[in-house]
Amino acid sequence: MTTPGFVAAEDRDAVTAMLRTQLAGLPARSPFYADLFAEHGVDPTTLVSLDDMRKLPFTDKQMLRDSQAACPPLGRHAGVDMVEVIRVHASTGTTGKPSWIGVTRRDAEAWTEMVARAFMTMGARREDVVLHGAGLTLFVGGLPIRDALERIGCTMIPIGTGASEKAVLALESLGVTALHATPSYVRYLAEYVRKLGRDPKEFGIKKIFVGGEPGGGEPAFRAHIEAEWGARVTEGLGNADMAPVIFGEPPGAGGMRFTGGRHVLVELIDPESGEPIDPEPGATGELVYTSVDRECCPLVRFRTRDRVLVTGLAKDGAPLIRCVGRTDDMLIVLGVNVFPTAIRDLVQTLAPRTNGVVQVVLPSPGPRVEPPLNVEVELGDEPGDQEALRRQIEDMIRARLTVRAAVTLVPPGSIERTEMKSRLTRVSG
Repeated sequence: MTTPGFVAAEDRDAVTAMLRTQLAGLPARSPFYADLFAEHGVDPTTLVSLDDMRKLPFTDKQMLRDSQAACPPLGRHAGVDMVEVIRVHASTGTTGKPSWIGVTRRDAEAWTEMVARAFMTMGARREDVVLHGAGLTLFVGGLPIRDALERIGCTMIPIGTGASEKAVLALESLGVTALHATPSYVRYLAEYVRKLGRDPKEFGIKKIFVGGEPGGGEPAFRAHIEAEWGARVTEGLGNADMAPVIFGEPPGAGGMRFTGGRHVLVELIDPESGEPIDPEPGATGELVYTSVDRECCPLVRFRTRDRVLVTGLAKDGAPLIRCVGRTDDMLIVLGVNVFPTAIRDLVQTLAPRTNGVVQVVLPSPGPRVEPPLNVEVELGDEPGDQEALRRQIEDMIRARLTVRAAVTLVPPGSIERTEMKSRLTRVSG
């Protein structure tokens, strides 16, 4: 009984009925799924309960790229003609080449509903003045978030990225109460403010909403951001191909809960075997999403590559999760799985000896890496004995992550900064 763990009890019958309708009509709308179901010998009309989802094949990102290459612009999986599409977004993934995501008017309304519910869960309220520090371009964390904040009734200030000077002007003069951005940009903006000789806390922000990359749930990283801004951090999790925000964190809950309502079906699977996992406290696995009522780009059992930990249960029994990294970012060192975000969180605990900025330097693209794992770590304001610090970091990585590392300490500002998502790894040369 894995799937119902993410579906509210009162929604289960409705979701089942909607999903049956979606699946029954999908082969006629999507040549991609007509072929995929036929290839695997499955009849989607035989779905009786949500637990039957495990009988259907997975969809992955490369399959969508191949689909678009074969039938541009939106692919054989699109589900509707371009004339029905009111907006196009994109995700770049690891290749840098955009994957186009079409949105119909009904899809956009569903997105707005889901994202507004997630932000309300994270603590957004009508009286908030929100500085929106995400690009209003192809990024699904841009315009759809704007639509949701305006649906809630917030005052939304669309600064975007690459405009930190304007962000400071807004902070000075518009009574900003909340900031929305990636964790990387929240940190970047704090550093930018400090370079101006000012304290981020002076602006009086009370709420910080983060998403778009892992990191907002890392304890040391979050404590650093909250201390810098004097504000409470909550995070959301979504997926460009499915919906911008599908999980939202209630303040103080210790994890994000599913906020996608009746629009998205969520499964937790073992990333190696593909077998379903019960979303019970302590369980880890990969999130898999299925569109329940999507018109354009209706995906079935889409593997997100987001690796999550079930941290507990809400009072109503809903699973609470943290994203610990992406399975396609994971490094394998002598059989041990290592997420670069975990290294960053360990290093952050040593502030102010370090400033928490790290990068893993790879001799060649992963995921397999021969030890030692080469890690660059920026020094903080009070590094003390640098040789002792270097040994301490190496010992911490070995003790807690069970891999051998070779740490290089570098001056502050040596590692490239970004206003969007942090690059926690790079290939040397």
